[in-house]
Amino acid sequence: MPHPLKLTLPAIITLVTVFGAAAAQAAEKLPSMTEMWETLKQQQQLIESLKQQQQTTDAKVESTADAVDARAQHLGSGVVMGGYAEHHFNNPQGGKDIIDAHRFVLLMGHSYSDSVKVFAELELEHSLAGEGKPGEVELEQAYVQWQYADQHRATMGLFLVPVGIINETHEPDTFYGVERNSVEKDIIPATWWETGGMLSGAIAPGFSYDLAVHSGLKTTAKDGIRKGRQKSAEATAETFAYTARLKYTGLPGLELATSLQYQADLNQDQTSQGEAGTLWETHAIYQTGPFALRALYAAWQIDGASYEALGTDTQTGLYVEPSYKITDRLGVFSRYSVWNTQGANDAAEKEAVDVGVNFWLVERVVLKADYQYALTTTLTDSINLGIGWSF
Repeated sequence: MPHPLKLTLPAIITLVTVFGAAAAQAAEKLPSMTEMWETLKQQQQLIESLKQQQQTTDAKVESTADAVDARAQHLGSGVVMGGYAEHHFNNPQGGKDIIDAHRFVLLMGHSYSDSVKVFAELELEHSLAGEGKPGEVELEQAYVQWQYADQHRATMGLFLVPVGIINETHEPDTFYGVERNSVEKDIIPATWWETGGMLSGAIAPGFSYDLAVHSGLKTTAKDGIRKGRQKSAEATAETFAYTARLKYTGLPGLELATSLQYQADLNQDQTSQGEAGTLWETHAIYQTGPFALRALYAAWQIDGASYEALGTDTQTGLYVEPSYKITDRLGVFSRYSVWNTQGANDAAEKEAVDVGVNFWLVERVVLKADYQYALTTTLTDSINLGIGWSF
């Protein structure tokens, strides 16, 4: 067993000498009272300087905040901004592959009061606009909305026509498929805006209405309905158009709607005889849990010898689209579509089945892929990829 530590007299003297030297060295490093006082005075001066700097900074911040507040008051409260965009890759069988910055849209709005608001939407299509360029810069919406009574409002200016499913709601994260469906695009024809006035509101629990008087199409039997959109660009207005819609949303997850539009003269020349056009559209949307179903039917009936001669006096379209969200971010769909812009000519009918997938990175950013399988020779198979977002 080891012996306990024993300190001899020489060892004790050695330890005392070492610790004494260390203490003396530490004492030499300690400041004197005079030095400590000078240090405290310097620190106090530094504190006072920092306080003055902080007061100056606070004054600047307060002045800036006042300027921002004044600017905000000048603009008014209720200013909003949003938009959406989508990019596509189209690979039609036997055709030309295309990559397209299809749309970039900015939406702006302002509330003057609880009852008076304005909205505007500016769109750039296909990236480049101008002479010889593929795109266009378009004013898609620009209107004043006045809530003149409880649950009733008036819209005045340039607005989207209340017909179909996607004409008013067409942000890329709100529908399946890379491209907007062909029935609403070619028959209705979405996206479709006009200038005029519209009354909207609720008439009973679950029932709402829209009544609009607005500028109309200007087209011929040869050009067709879609090319007849004037887009409120110095639009000929010899003949107005009239649109009415009735919608039911009284049950959870269900929307039923029907629209009717009439225009006395699609040519807008006041010389044609009986070339009136009537559009009727009806649709249903139903969603329960992860399952959703969309179905739409639209038909034009046009009077006039030139339309009858080309077989375009009747134009119809129908699609049915079931979809299922596997997760909150992943959804799949299929769509059966059949449409004909020359109703008297069965050979002109187009028929297709589309299947695809949407994957939402977040709620409003979506990746898309779909495949179109053509059921008639008037179409070709196609693979489509896309990305879109809204904010």
